[in-house]
Amino acid sequence: MSQQTFHNPMFARGADPWVIQHTDGFYYMSVTLRDRIDLWRSRTLTGLANAKPTTIWMPEPDDPYSYRLWAPELHFIDGCWYIYYTADDGAGDDTRKVCVLQLAGDDPMQDPWIFKGAVNTEFSGLDGTVLQHHGEWYFFYAGYGRFPDYGSAIYAARMVNPWTLTGPNILITAPTEPWEKQGGMAINEGPVFLRRNGRIFLIFSASATWSDDYCLGMATIQDSEDLLDATAWTKHDGPVFAKNPGQGVYAPGHNSFTVSTDGSEDWIAYHAYSYSESEQDRSSGTPRSMRIQRFGWKEDGTPDFGVPLSTEVPIPLPAGEE
Repeated sequence: MSQQTFHNPMFARGADPWVIQHTDGFYYMSVTLRDRIDLWRSRTLTGLANAKPTTIWMPEPDDPYSYRLWAPELHFIDGCWYIYYTADDGAGDDTRKVCVLQLAGDDPMQDPWIFKGAVNTEFSGLDGTVLQHHGEWYFFYAGYGRFPDYGSAIYAARMVNPWTLTGPNILITAPTEPWEKQGGMAINEGPVFLRRNGRIFLIFSASATWSDDYCLGMATIQDSEDLLDATAWTKHDGPVFAKNPGQGVYAPGHNSFTVSTDGSEDWIAYHAYSYSESEQDRSSGTPRSMRIQRFGWKEDGTPDFGVPLSTEVPIPLPAGEE
């Protein structure tokens, strides 16, 4: 019997995809919708494509931070569900913050979400995420500034609770190389993590998202080190996942990681364009499509993301879905 396959994209509109498999056996997904937060839920990873979304949060026009809701992430922290998302009060970069919702209940799809406020980051910014390390929780986000060019860089801080930080915001990686400055802005954003082989891999998006050269970069730290020691992080030289013009995939980035249904395979979810910026204007907010594909590991213990695959390439279903 031939192996079953699927084709990307999973969603024609699916910027900043966040996909996790929870202990309840379900996959949950969120994407940027700008005016609301929806969640998808499915028993299988590819089943998300046919799942019906549920709108779980829609701010009122006069609510604080009710403009441009970006990059929502669903996290389960110390027995409770939280969503981190980016928003501003209408003024743009200067007031852009990462905000937090807490679930009042156990079912993320049905129970009410409570607005807890904006995280007290030192800098305005976007794309907040969390990481537990040696019994403590840490918050990572992309903060605005000049490095020396204007854009964003990845900062980290220790957490008191899921919506409150303490101590300094430590600069972990800033856009200093040409591959991080394409599209007219110097960008490191969208931090997300992998843990394997005694190391923590910080994967981030680099360059402007509207540029063909939007891509993924990587910084690494030993699991035994202090996450807030900037000197303990080693930044990889160049992108680890970039455009594939030969197969018509451009600007792959702002990703998340999950596993196959049976847990035996690692998968990346990301957004990309199927055309070059020279072929179509992206200034009007042309949607980015959400894609998934399997990735592996190199002999040196680092992740091997390969190249983004064409929408014409059949991809074997994740293990456990056959």
